[in-house]
Amino acid sequence: MQPDRTAELVRLLRQRILILDGAMGTMLQHCKLTAGDFRGHFHDHAHELAGDNDLLVLTRPDVVRELHERYLEAGADIIETNTFSATSIAQADYGMEREVHAMNVAAARIARAAADAWTARTPDKPRFVAGVLGPTNRTASISPDVNDPGARNVTYDALVAAYSEAIAGLVEGGVDLLLVETIFDTLNAKAALFAIETFFAKAGARLPVIVSGTITDASGRTLSGQTPEAFWNSVRHVKPLAVGLNCALGAALMRPYIEEIARIADTFVSCHPNAGLPNPMAETGYDETPAQTSALLADFAKSGFVNIVGGCCGTTPEHIAAIARAVATLPPRAVGEDVPCPA
Repeated sequence: MQPDRTAELVRLLRQRILILDGAMGTMLQHCKLTAGDFRGHFHDHAHELAGDNDLLVLTRPDVVRELHERYLEAGADIIETNTFSATSIAQADYGMEREVHAMNVAAARIARAAADAWTARTPDKPRFVAGVLGPTNRTASISPDVNDPGARNVTYDALVAAYSEAIAGLVEGGVDLLLVETIFDTLNAKAALFAIETFFAKAGARLPVIVSGTITDASGRTLSGQTPEAFWNSVRHVKPLAVGLNCALGAALMRPYIEEIARIADTFVSCHPNAGLPNPMAETGYDETPAQTSALLADFAKSGFVNIVGGCCGTTPEHIAAIARAVATLPPRAVGEDVPCPA
């Protein structure tokens, strides 16, 4: 396990707003990769593999490393592993369940190498690696069949097992913290958090954890129906280093919900919105330019809402560079000295 850097992160979070990286999936789409890039050495695999972005850490690690490098050059303090769908549940769509552990280890090592290289270049600006645990493509709280409200396509225990496998790989690969993100169903997130706590208990050591939910629309709720306040109260028991929101909405629509999180959370707050809403006519596939996204996040900072900011779908290294410049001189959200971060 990577040495515990919680104290270092807390020190930095009290000094300034930290920068998270931007989108990986939409950036990979712009790389114009071929089916052969995804398939790599899995020549005889029976399933189609094109579109399995997480598999690229095994078949095109150079592409993934280049994107990490671009975000680090843009000013990211924290980069995310390319593991959003690197669980056995999500990888079942491609028949790649057996490669999940290898994917997580490889993704963490690629990001670790990039972050360490940039830390060596800028020792006054240390870089960190967040091991990403995505929501999977199943939901434990909602029926997939409108005619059978009690039906479920995944169990809590299956989610715990899938997350446990991913966590073990990420930690073996050397991540500094774990990021449970794009939470649309808090029961899925609870499975991930239970798996994390179980892993820490067995390991006899801990890493910082960030928990990031997703408000899916103007209803102000997650897909499984929780308000931001209910979401926070559902996950606060794990004493995350930070809690926040990402995806689904651009910053403008996300504002009241991140404000609510900032009002009630007794820990640091993170925010990495999409670059506005999807727009097939835009160069990045999303509405907002770097100037627009960075101005909105600067407003969040001036309002005292955030400690970590970055980007989700549609954001690019240019967005992250603009965000970093926009918040560089703005103070982070104040958090009490007794912030319940893991020791």
